[in-house]
This record gives sequence, C-alpha cells and structure tokens, in this order.
Amino acid sequence: MNVPSFRTARGFTLLELLVVILIIGLLTGIVGPRFLGQISRSEVTAAKAQLDAFDKALQAYRIDTGRFPTTAQGLQALLVAPTDEPRWRGPYLRGALPQDPWGSPYQYRAPGLQGQEFELLSLGKDRAPGGTDDDADLTR
Repeated sequence: MNVPSFRTARGFTLLELLVVILIIGLLTGIVGPRFLGQISRSEVTAAKAQLDAFDKALQAYRIDTGRFPTTAQGLQALLVAPTDEPRWRGPYLRGALPQDPWGSPYQYRAPGLQGQEFELLSLGKDRAPGGTDDDADLTR
C-alpha cells in the first residue's frame, strides 16, 4: 500500500498564486464596470417608471377634480384630500410618496416652467439641476 506522506504533499507555489490573483483582478476589471453600468441604467429605468406612475395618478386627479394639484399642494394631494377640494376621490397612489432611486424627493410644479400644465422631475444621480448621462434630470 502506497500512502503519501506529508513530505510528498505539494501546495501551490507563490508564482501560481500570483497568476490566479492576476486573473481574478483582470476579470474584476472587465466585469465590474459593466455591472455598475447596468445598475445605473436600472436606476434611470426605475425613475422613468415612477414618473409615469405619477403622471397617471395626476391625470386621474385632474379627471376627478377638473384641475391638477397646485404647487403648494404638491404630490401629497395624490394621497390626502386637500381641504379645498370637495371632488377628490383618491388616494391616487398606494402607500407613501416614493423618492427617486437616488434618495431625493420628486419635484412638482403646476404650472410648469415651460408652459406645460405641470412639471414633474427628478434631479438625477447628482441631485443638482442639469447634468448629462446618469446625472441628467428626468422630467415628465
């Protein structure tokens, strides 16, 4: 019977370990940025979906009341009846008002700055007006 002794057992050499670490580092360098890019795109997609849900709720509010909430009433008017609105039939959203995927509240103005009936926006990842790519403002 041939039993290996501890003296004949062989481990990894330093060179083999360094090659494995190098390969893991290269894979991380290639896969990491692509993964983070997907996360960023999913945040933008989620924000657009939330803006669309707000738009539908605001349209339902207008159908019931004949107008959009004022800037002072804000998006809270979709959840709680304003005291001066007897035709309110809400709530028009479920749960609490969501924040955008970057943790900031959505901004609402009625009328909008560009002449539209209302303006609804997220300031994007940088949480500041303007920006490009992931930092760009999302409006509805």
